[in-house]
Amino acid sequence: MDTVLAGVSDAFTLINITYIAMGVFMGIMVGAIPGLNGPMAIAVAVPLTYYMSPLGSIAFLIGINKGGTYGGSVAAILLNTPGSPESTSTAFDGYPLVKKGKGLKALKMALYASITGDIFSDIVLFTVAAPLAIVALRMGPPEMAAVFAFSLTIIAGLSGKSILRGLLAAILGAYISCVGLDIETAQPRLTMGLSDLIEGVPIIPMTIGLLALSEILIQIETTLLGRQTDSGQYRVFGKDIPKEDRTVSWVEYKSCLRTIVRSALIGTGVGAIPGIGAIVAGFLGYGAAKRASKNPEEFGTGKLEGVAATEAANSAVVGANLIPLLALGIPGSLSAAILIGAFLMHGVDPGPLIFQEHGQLIYGIFAAMFMANWINFGIANLGLRLFAMVVSVPKGIIHPIVVVLCIAGAFANGNAMFSVAVMMVFAVLGYFMRKLDFSFATFIIGFALGGTFEQSVRQSVILFKDSPWTLLTHPIVMLFVALTIFAVWRILNGQMSVKKVVAVAPDSPSVSETKS
Repeated sequence: MDTVLAGVSDAFTLINITYIAMGVFMGIMVGAIPGLNGPMAIAVAVPLTYYMSPLGSIAFLIGINKGGTYGGSVAAILLNTPGSPESTSTAFDGYPLVKKGKGLKALKMALYASITGDIFSDIVLFTVAAPLAIVALRMGPPEMAAVFAFSLTIIAGLSGKSILRGLLAAILGAYISCVGLDIETAQPRLTMGLSDLIEGVPIIPMTIGLLALSEILIQIETTLLGRQTDSGQYRVFGKDIPKEDRTVSWVEYKSCLRTIVRSALIGTGVGAIPGIGAIVAGFLGYGAAKRASKNPEEFGTGKLEGVAATEAANSAVVGANLIPLLALGIPGSLSAAILIGAFLMHGVDPGPLIFQEHGQLIYGIFAAMFMANWINFGIANLGLRLFAMVVSVPKGIIHPIVVVLCIAGAFANGNAMFSVAVMMVFAVLGYFMRKLDFSFATFIIGFALGGTFEQSVRQSVILFKDSPWTLLTHPIVMLFVALTIFAVWRILNGQMSVKKVVAVAPDSPSVSETKS
């Protein structure tokens, strides 16, 4: 109990509250700009936290994550262009509400649902992570190797349209994690004679290049080729807009509460499973609300319940993503994978031992997460007019600023131009990954898990090389091996079924043919 109280006390200091507020504000601002998102902002911001305390650093980055999740809904509602992918289904009802003159009401409902979902998943994180870590401490190397294998399989299978692309991305990430000193012989491997790679590929410049700079390259290309599409702009603010169209009443919130709780449950469950992510959670929450509604035909025409369903689900993923990260050392999402870099930068190794070795820090993070929800609520409410203006900032202003921040962030990682070069290399790789529809989340999670997975496998080989059949007496190992095989079979079976459906489907007439 003393550890818990000490952690909570650390979180409620003025400097950490300031860091949280700065993170939330930055997250909403970045999330509101179409094409930018929370993980990108976190990747760029990690080097800025080098001189912060461990708690201040993580609190700042979590503030960005929470703010960015809500910020994505601002552009989705006002421009029908999601600021981040997880807010895609928010636009289904948010933008029609704007066209009806109820844009401010939609923004506020998105905020209330987002905060509710966030609080719900944080409570689950607080109650589940520590007991799960205790269970994980009883696992040996073979159990952990089996868990990691299962996690990588699930992540690869759920990462996109192609299981092959997902698997290749995970393998490539794990392969790049092998750069550096061999964990057994301490001999350099895959370093290409570069002394800067002795400690491995630095994760911070890598993520900045993959996520932020590659996206800027894509956006510049889109601008040069003239592929941009402009959405109509509608007035959202004004005293002449009726009050009932500018606010969400308690009755309206209460009418959506069942949907919000359902979506929060869905988002929490999805977030606790590595690799699925907030995009899937948002669509699942929206779909569940539509199926449960007495008037499903109203969805997509400007229904508050549709906005609430998506935002509660995708926000609930934020806290739940940290359950596998803190308890098992397995990042549940792209944002969680980037947070590993921040933890390691401050000498903290996520995993089962984190509650024993850094208990005060973890309970401080829990308190900071809870505080961040209310700070997010306050900043978003007070700054809605400002955030609504951000969505229309010209890309010609945004791009140079982001590029400068990327270079500065990469250089801050060791104060060396080598880090900038690493960022550039992975920016080019990220550009082609985007073009070929490879998953960044799978790649980065594969990179983050690669070293630990290799260590677990090697330790298992050393322990059981003389009697490998004794692994059959380890029920957890056999359980996860069976789950991995079953997951591979289901994924491959699903891919084959889709191909068969496509192969036998008759050619449908085009729209023009139908009209003629």
